[in-house]
Amino acid sequence: MEKRFRFRHAANIVNLSTPLGLLLAAAGGASTRPGPDGLILAFCYRPRFPVAAAFTVGNVVLTRTNVMSDRLVLHEARHATQWAWCAGLPMLPLYLLAMLFSVAVCGHQGSYNVFERLAGLDDGGYPRRPLWWRRSRRAS
Repeated sequence: MEKRFRFRHAANIVNLSTPLGLLLAAAGGASTRPGPDGLILAFCYRPRFPVAAAFTVGNVVLTRTNVMSDRLVLHEARHATQWAWCAGLPMLPLYLLAMLFSVAVCGHQGSYNVFERLAGLDDGGYPRRPLWWRRSRRAS
C-alpha cells in the first residue's frame, strides 16, 4: 500500500472515524471485506439513511447493494481522505454545512457541495445543476 494510503488508514483509526464506520456497518447488518488502498467495503447496509448510492465513514465505504463500480469506489476513497484531513468527526458538521450551501444555491445536495466536488461529481453519480441565478427563465 502506498505511503499516502497508509497515512489515511492510520489517521482514520486514530481519529476514530474508521471504528465508527465499522460500528455503523455492524449495526446496519452489512458484510465487510477488504477493499483497495486500505478501504473496507461494507455491502448490503440495511438502513435507508443516508439516501446515497454509497457513503463513507473513515475508511469504511457502506452501500445497500452487493456491488460497487470502480468509479464509485474511487469517489468514496476520496471521501476517506477527506475524513483524514478533517480529523475525523469534524467532517460531519462540515459536510452538513457544505450540503446545505449546495441546496441553497442550486437545489441539490451534491452539485455545489465542496466535498462532493473534490471527490468527483461524475464518479459519485451527482448531477451538475446550475446555480439558481444562472438558470434561464421560461416565458409563461
